[in-house]
Amino acid sequence: MSSITPIIMSGGAGTRLWPLSRKSEPKQYRALVTNRSMLEETVARLEAGGQEVARPVVICGDAHCGKIRTLLTRDGAAAPVIITEPVGRNTAPVAIVASLHVAKSDPEGLVLLLPADHHIRDAQGFWEAVNRGRAAAERGHLVTLGIAPTGPETGYGYIRRGAPLTDGVYAVDAFVEKPDAETAERYLREGGYAWNAGIFLFRARDLLAEAQTHVPQMVEEARKAYDRAAQEDGTLRLDEASFAQVPADSIDYAIMERTDKAAVVDPVNIGWDDIGSWSAVAEHALEGGALEKGDVLALDCEGSHIRSDGPLVAAIGVKDVIIIATGDAVLVVDKTRAQDVKTIVEKLKAEGRSEIL
Repeated sequence: MSSITPIIMSGGAGTRLWPLSRKSEPKQYRALVTNRSMLEETVARLEAGGQEVARPVVICGDAHCGKIRTLLTRDGAAAPVIITEPVGRNTAPVAIVASLHVAKSDPEGLVLLLPADHHIRDAQGFWEAVNRGRAAAERGHLVTLGIAPTGPETGYGYIRRGAPLTDGVYAVDAFVEKPDAETAERYLREGGYAWNAGIFLFRARDLLAEAQTHVPQMVEEARKAYDRAAQEDGTLRLDEASFAQVPADSIDYAIMERTDKAAVVDPVNIGWDDIGSWSAVAEHALEGGALEKGDVLALDCEGSHIRSDGPLVAAIGVKDVIIIATGDAVLVVDKTRAQDVKTIVEKLKAEGRSEIL
């Protein structure tokens, strides 16, 4: 049986969770759902299944090495393996670098590629889904986890399953873009559709072969960046000049939508949430009965999430509102408009307000 190496992608910006999520400390390094950061939760989940897996590797931006090392060693754990990107190039180059790294020591090794900033309530169920996908991955398929939809969500891409391959695993019939509300409702009525969670399992050499077929220039430049990487203080730093030449694209567009080897584990019911907005954070806070966090005084408030990492925030009689305060910014947004926080970030960028981003 092939070994599994978890590769944690930790390069996201989390702009919809501004003002708490910043360039210097994006959401994966923040405690949003529990008392631990999202990255720590991800590592804990990998350890919770009692699985024999290789030491996790974290791929991140140069600026966050120290933060990652601090978070993941503060309980006396061994320092993580870290690979740094000098510039962001999206998830396809990350998948290629991850595969090069694993294939170097284990040509038959499996890569478990997953984001650092997702919440999964059922760690055991997560591993059950991974193990369901393992047989297909060892046959050469590029496997993704298909999350069972809990509603007509328009903020996620969908996967339409095709013919069965192994127990609980199907060929991917199509990857579908984020739908409008009417289309999402139809997907739920028809069945056979799952949310695309961006969690993948594949043999390193199979991913590299498919990438070579579909995006050869990306493979060539990523290989140069990896081969020329500098080892420093337990960190592998990809060569900047080479990595800057790597075309930027997602693993979905560059590889998964083009390959005939895509497979999906479906359905996966693990309490998954990408925590992509403050409304998602608010929902989890509501489940936990902690609608206020930090120095907050709330009177007669209903369905609202109020958090302060800075000054006292006092609120009276507000309903279904999110209020987030830091030392230098305050966000007030209706829960139904939480996805629009990204627009605020874009406006601040346009105005040159980099000091607050």
